[in-house]
Amino acid sequence: MVSQDQSKYSGSKKNGGKELGMVTPQDKPLKKMKFVSSAETEPSSTTTIYEDSKSGRGMSTMPRVVKRKLQKIKPVVEYNTEMQSYIGVLARSRVPLVDKKWAEIPNDIKEQIWEAVDMAFVVGQGGKTSVLSSAAKKWKDFKSTLTRHYILPYIKEREKLSQPPEVYKFIEKAEWDAFVASRLSKEFESVHSQHSQIREKLEYNHRLSRKGYAGLEDQLEETTPGVEIDRSTLWKKARQDKHGNIPYPKVAEKAKLIDELQKQVAEGSLSLSGSNDVLTLALGPEHPGRVRGVGAGISPRQFFNLPRPQRVKFADQLKESVRIVLQEENKKMEARTKQLVEAEREHLLSQLSHLIPNFDPSMLKPKTSPCQNQGLQQSPKNPMSDKASCSRAEVRSLHLEDDTARNGEQQEETKKDEGKKEDTNDEEKKEEKQDEEKHDEEGNEVVDYSNVEVPSSLQSLCGYVETTLKPQGKIMTFNIEKEVFGADRSTFVLHEDITQFAGMEEIRATVVAVYMRCLYDLLREANMCSMVGFIDPAQVSANAGSLTDRSRIVASRLQKTDGEQIFMMPYNPGRHWVLLIVRAKRETVYFLDPLPGNRVVDEEGKNIVNSALKIYNSHIGRPGRKAPIWKTLPGTPKQPSSVECGYYVMRFMRDIIMDPSLEFEKKFAKGKDQAPYPQATIDEVRKEWAEFVCLHMD
Repeated sequence: MVSQDQSKYSGSKKNGGKELGMVTPQDKPLKKMKFVSSAETEPSSTTTIYEDSKSGRGMSTMPRVVKRKLQKIKPVVEYNTEMQSYIGVLARSRVPLVDKKWAEIPNDIKEQIWEAVDMAFVVGQGGKTSVLSSAAKKWKDFKSTLTRHYILPYIKEREKLSQPPEVYKFIEKAEWDAFVASRLSKEFESVHSQHSQIREKLEYNHRLSRKGYAGLEDQLEETTPGVEIDRSTLWKKARQDKHGNIPYPKVAEKAKLIDELQKQVAEGSLSLSGSNDVLTLALGPEHPGRVRGVGAGISPRQFFNLPRPQRVKFADQLKESVRIVLQEENKKMEARTKQLVEAEREHLLSQLSHLIPNFDPSMLKPKTSPCQNQGLQQSPKNPMSDKASCSRAEVRSLHLEDDTARNGEQQEETKKDEGKKEDTNDEEKKEEKQDEEKHDEEGNEVVDYSNVEVPSSLQSLCGYVETTLKPQGKIMTFNIEKEVFGADRSTFVLHEDITQFAGMEEIRATVVAVYMRCLYDLLREANMCSMVGFIDPAQVSANAGSLTDRSRIVASRLQKTDGEQIFMMPYNPGRHWVLLIVRAKRETVYFLDPLPGNRVVDEEGKNIVNSALKIYNSHIGRPGRKAPIWKTLPGTPKQPSSVECGYYVMRFMRDIIMDPSLEFEKKFAKGKDQAPYPQATIDEVRKEWAEFVCLHMD
């Protein structure tokens, strides 16, 4: 074997690298590469196996990688066929040809393989495990190749097995003899027979060669940009030949079924959910622990975003059972109480109808707050609603005019004198108004924006709304290039979006997305497109699809980068905007919230990004952290009222990209000034948005 100080690929400087069969820049590569060990000085006269009659590319020695190593050039690796080929060269030449398992190979040999790859490529954190796993498989495949092509066909011609194959001349004769003997033993014959029977049961063989599913996906993205590629499409393409045909009847039958199912999904007659997708419907359920059509290293839990199975203790089961019983009893009590209240109310209405002429029962209906009338309550599933409400959706107590503790005296007065009814109603309105004023003082301060000056460009847009959009029922359409969000897409702005934006009201995801398209022009002017990327808020916020679909959208965006980019992702879990910044290479996510207080990220948004990072790690072949790092940046300016969150998130993004050093973590660190933005600062964003939208007016 070769020591760590001397690689078999370094060659002799005296011979210009030709001693070990290297290809120098001046030499033309031979038709057939011959890899000869340095211990070999004379050709052997003994009979050997020659493959001159067999057409093939011969053994790969990856001279390009060796040349780059000598020049100290290290390409950054995500998925790289060249690196995989180089690992194969190392596994064939540096690991002894012995009849052992990979776990029994000495660790120093494995370290040599890792160091050689690390010298030639920038693999990244956690890449060692992936590299050695790949080397183990390629070493096993190499032994299988030798057995199938160079040993078993010559069982009856033992004299041809006396020397290693010509293309693998680096194999020592002692190793070769021992390996041949192990392959001709009765034990191996039994194992070989068992595996042959298993191999015959495989019905759907792929034709991917070395590129794998990851390489196929990259190829399809280049040839069919903007088309969604799911795993059923990958599975089908992996079994086509270079002319697009499927030579095996059983595979062709399944491919036809996949086409039919995809057509039904496109027409809306078939709905999919979770792991029950097109490929599962065509081929049947997945095998435990594996996912078809995506390559190795991706588990069903990662791909389909399935919950991790958890062991439940008996005590916890007992607590849960008791909780369910109590919950059912409470429901029964609530229903009984409701019946009693209704009966009491009917009895009261009956008495009042006899006592008061022309009595109106609607007087006793509960009064609700304006926020309730508009349906602004946040969903209980949103953890952010427990902390604060950006849209002021707090539930106010109901004011019931038939509350006996408060209205008993009024009812008594009504019996005595009907004329006092109007005075009582005036008093009730006064009390209700005082309650509302008290609530407003306790909640967030509401800022009056009616007198805020509107930028001139926004005034022009408002005029366009009144003269064109509203009278003619038009909308404004924007075509956003794929460089912005990773895929071509069209969006639109309604006249309501413009008037709400001019009045500093709540804004939709479309408004934020259009401003991100405006910011992309600033990135392009500053040559920062390779540093900052965007994720479409309309495709990842609440109600934009299933959690799995949104995770895949984020993962797809992360995969189209070298890992150094940061991605800004405005996210709305429900009536409130926050900003997430994803740094995939470091597996770190930053959380910026314009609301004051100790805010925490929405659990659903956290799951989306965490799942996306797991898919990204699988795509680049690294194990990654057990859990991504989440950092809250508390030093952001805080909104003064309940409607500015969208404007603040837009301003956050602008502040970040205007700093070429991207030191936003320091800028918004703890202890920084948390005062609200001046209105002029927010108006700068509104002006830029309006000017960009004005360019699309007819």
